[in-house]
Amino acid sequence: MPKSVIPAGYTPLLNLYDTQRAISLLKRLFEDNLAVALHLKRVSAPLFVRDHTGLNDDLNGVERPVSFDIPAAQCDAQVVHSLAKWKRQALKHYQFSVGEGLYTDMNAIRRDEEPDNLHSVYVDQWDWEKIIAPRDRDEAHLKETVRAIVKALVDTQSTLRAVFPQLTVLGAISPEVSFVTAQELEDKWPDLSPKERENAWCKDHPTTFLMGIGAPLKSGKPHDGRAPDYDDWSLNGDILLWNSVLGCAFEISSMGIRVSPESLDQQLTAAGCDDRRELPFHKALLAGELPLTMGGGIGQSRLSMFLLGKAHIGEVQASVWDPDTVETCQAAGVVLL
Repeated sequence: MPKSVIPAGYTPLLNLYDTQRAISLLKRLFEDNLAVALHLKRVSAPLFVRDHTGLNDDLNGVERPVSFDIPAAQCDAQVVHSLAKWKRQALKHYQFSVGEGLYTDMNAIRRDEEPDNLHSVYVDQWDWEKIIAPRDRDEAHLKETVRAIVKALVDTQSTLRAVFPQLTVLGAISPEVSFVTAQELEDKWPDLSPKERENAWCKDHPTTFLMGIGAPLKSGKPHDGRAPDYDDWSLNGDILLWNSVLGCAFEISSMGIRVSPESLDQQLTAAGCDDRRELPFHKALLAGELPLTMGGGIGQSRLSMFLLGKAHIGEVQASVWDPDTVETCQAAGVVLL
């Protein structure tokens, strides 16, 4: 069975070039809306980092980074999986203050990703991070930030629909956010898989923030994998939207309040990752040398898919696809970039 499935009767709402125009516009709109909503400044970001620094995102701990040597620098480097940890160090470098933050374009290669309608080995997202005060390391501030991001999404969609009225058939993003924990979903549907629980909840709550991802639930298993060294597992989550084209919950953003020295200490042990304590990034964090922050990533291709009503991520980004995906899309008349 192919990993990519195109819904019966699917027809793109925009032609190939209008799709490119719309992507360009929505990216400019959302960047500006996000920067205003969260008080962020744009900065440049690396495509790769030195290995053995602890700066690369380890994702679920099994994905292999793309690695290569740099003879002139006498080191090996890794293409980033994400900038989750780099951003926190960057905030110290820029000498930002409490309430100030940064955002950047992140481009990554995840060679072990299993491509389907939503996933590609090429990842592009807006990575953001801001410094917070100790008093803001709580659920209330997390929820306030989620609502601000959702408003930026709503405002972006509103302007985009005015320019491309074809998109109005998709319906508007609900500005009302439903907050629910992964444990509450497991309690409600213990016999469903985590993805099935998301679908069941999000169908009736089309804008959802699913909280508490990474730590084991009562079943002994986490809702989803989350590295132990950037999000505080008790203060994180995913922004999910109901995708009417694909008929499923659709993750737009993974985000959270970042680990403090105390929660990093606990989560490294819980995840069996105590060896990371000797890496430069982790040493600095455990020593309290990095600011308290919150941050996340918002998928650029994901948002383009959602706002333009596309059925496959390959309609909004250029990547490399497996033969089954190419065949499935060709048979449905879907053009991959």
